[in-house]
Amino acid sequence: MAVSRSNAARRLISLSSQQSRRYSAPTDGAIPPNKAKYVPTEGTYPKGFVVGSAHAQVKVSNTKFDDLALIASEKPCSAALVATQNHFQAAPVSVSKKIMFQHQSKSIRGVVINSGCANAVTGKGGREDAVRMAKLTHDLLNKHVSGIRTLVMSTGVIGQRLPIDRIEAKIPSLVDSLGSTHDHWLRSARAICTTDTFPKLLSRQFTLPSYPGITFSIAGMTKGAGMIHPNMATLLGVICTDAPIQKTALRTLLFTATNSSFNRITVDGDTSTNDCVALFSNGMAAPDAEPVRLNHLSSHELPTKGASLVGAKFERQSDDYKEMNKVLTSFMEDLAKLIVRDGEGATKFVTVKVTKAATHTAAHVVANSIATSALVKTALYGKDANWGRILCAIGYAPGNTLIKPQQTSVSFIPADGSEELKLLVNGEPQAIDEARAAAILEMEDLEILVKLSTKEGELGEATVYTCDFSHEYVTINGDYRT
Repeated sequence: MAVSRSNAARRLISLSSQQSRRYSAPTDGAIPPNKAKYVPTEGTYPKGFVVGSAHAQVKVSNTKFDDLALIASEKPCSAALVATQNHFQAAPVSVSKKIMFQHQSKSIRGVVINSGCANAVTGKGGREDAVRMAKLTHDLLNKHVSGIRTLVMSTGVIGQRLPIDRIEAKIPSLVDSLGSTHDHWLRSARAICTTDTFPKLLSRQFTLPSYPGITFSIAGMTKGAGMIHPNMATLLGVICTDAPIQKTALRTLLFTATNSSFNRITVDGDTSTNDCVALFSNGMAAPDAEPVRLNHLSSHELPTKGASLVGAKFERQSDDYKEMNKVLTSFMEDLAKLIVRDGEGATKFVTVKVTKAATHTAAHVVANSIATSALVKTALYGKDANWGRILCAIGYAPGNTLIKPQQTSVSFIPADGSEELKLLVNGEPQAIDEARAAAILEMEDLEILVKLSTKEGELGEATVYTCDFSHEYVTINGDYRT
């Protein structure tokens, strides 16, 4: 019996050894070859914004990589903030919201960020640490200006206090590091990463109808790989533009764009305590330009010189507002997609598109149900065209989604532009070419298309971006605190 138990123990140990896996992200900071294509080698950055980074060793195991970042406007600017809806909002979230309220979303200079510690669920001491971090940065950026005008963000492990003394010791170096080159932006984007495998940075230029001959710029960085789900996710985002935008319009623009971007992604269905996206506008590309006439204002109500170019009321949009909304929404969608592409342990980028639903809300509920299904996500990782799991996720979608099985169709849309692979048509299963299905699932990108009705009048649709679940996801999150 003893020999038998010994053999069983050896077999168990051997099996365990065979199944153990390591997180595939390089520990030396190198970007995985398959992710390098998403990292820009150059950029066009908004005038009047400077960024920097420094190493404070917030997380003890981080002995060499920058973990502090600062994004600042050379002059006070308007700002907007969208934060997590989690009831356990982290200290930096509550402190930043208070700063925004006190200064009425204007005269803000920027945001200081640390990675490695979330400063979440840390009580009064955590709030004091967040204030100290923001205040010292403010004092160095705004000599002789009272009131904290620098926001603060943190990301990392929940439930641990910041090593605030180490952070404060490095903030002067952080301020000294400020610059406006592509390398400055890229280093700052890398400094806010946690389990991310690559820095997420985008920039582009645009024009507005009332400003012929003026080119505006927008740039943004974001981080996030796990605990990603509306509203919003363990993500931080900072977006800057040199277009002059009135604060009320700025807030509306950010909320609208967030709903189409960061609120349309999911990695694992978990919403964090620290999510924040900030949008800054300093107007330095056209500091002396006359403001455009807003559609909802009469001539005697026009703003004075130096006012912003975008109208405040969403329901009466000016042409500039409409264009700015398109630019920002497209830009933030591309930023959000980078987070999904870097989902912890992910091997696939999956677009779930639901059409012909009774309402847009119903379509979103169904798309979200599919995108968060662990069984769907593991099947995609295993390259298994198990469309029954997709049907199950559609069928248990919560709320009044008006699912009609006999009118439901499901297809795979290949990333190479070839013909869709129909899995279910009007409730009837299709004969599937398993070889072609396997070839489609080998691709990095995949779209799952769902039609909930055969009626032409059903116009509700929604898109959610997600990824697969791999062995690495469990490894990363099982070992996260170490």
